[in-house]
Amino acid sequence: MMVAKKFTVDLNKALVFQVGHLGEAYQEWVHQPIVSKEGPRFFKNDFLELLTRTVWWAIPTIWLPVVCWSLETSFHLGQSLSEIALLVLAGIFIWTLIEYILHRFLFHIKTKSYWANTAHYLLHGCHHKHPMDGLRLVFPPAVAAILCIPFWGLAKLLAKPTAAPALFGGGLLGYVIYDCTHYYLHHGRPSRNPAKHLKRYHMNHHFRIQTMGFGITSSMWDGVFRTLPPALKAWTDSPTLY
Repeated sequence: MMVAKKFTVDLNKALVFQVGHLGEAYQEWVHQPIVSKEGPRFFKNDFLELLTRTVWWAIPTIWLPVVCWSLETSFHLGQSLSEIALLVLAGIFIWTLIEYILHRFLFHIKTKSYWANTAHYLLHGCHHKHPMDGLRLVFPPAVAAILCIPFWGLAKLLAKPTAAPALFGGGLLGYVIYDCTHYYLHHGRPSRNPAKHLKRYHMNHHFRIQTMGFGITSSMWDGVFRTLPPALKAWTDSPTLY
């Protein structure tokens, strides 16, 4: 009886259309990180390859003006500054729950078919395989813009028309804080808490227990939904992680 040969990913070639062939072995492969600042090539096509790369500062540059516009819209619709401040805080709070849900249930979904593996690798698997790739750490603006559509729908569902823009703006601000924090936890050198604790917490998720510790900006929802990892071991920062 002939046994089929296991597929091997060639790291020297474009990866996206290779990883799907791993089948059930994909989950094990993608959670064995390669710690290197040099990111892999995703596509042979140069234009598609360019779309996968985003510098971290593009996130506040693009989205903070949208946040300000959203808050200004609610102000002109009659919301007071104190009401807007509360709506912003509510939006940030809601984002922390969305952040947790996306990370746990979408980004860490189990896949084994060709196209499911491929989609997962593009969405989040690439980050676990190459966690120090600084140009594929934050959401590409085009993807974030698509996600804004259901989030705007949620804001309209939860708040009256005059308050919905400010609530949406608060959630969007929460997203900006999340993406910038995520980048800093991978590439910064925090010396004080809470940033030092958050870095250790997140590196624990990448390198020790990848099925727990889904919070990025906070471990609050991990506590609520019982996905807190066991007590963290002392973490010795390695120069290879910067």
